[in-house]
Amino acid sequence: VENEAEREDELGDVLFSMANLARWLKIDPETALRAATAKFSRRFREVERRAREQNRTLNEMNDAELDALWTAAKQSVR
Repeated sequence: VENEAEREDELGDVLFSMANLARWLKIDPETALRAATAKFSRRFREVERRAREQNRTLNEMNDAELDALWTAAKQSVR
């Protein structure tokens, strides 16, 4: 994919396909997306909470530290 317009077109095709798959599976795609967004938000708040427990900000953590917090959040927050 060469440029932004082509990337946007390709992503649109992927999203359309995913919505069509959801329809085929008899799943409301908007409901599924809302649930996934809520789960992500719960986990991200847990990452922030754990960082605060360490008296740190997310900006000052490296990728490995952030990954460790995310993994811990995924295990404790469903």
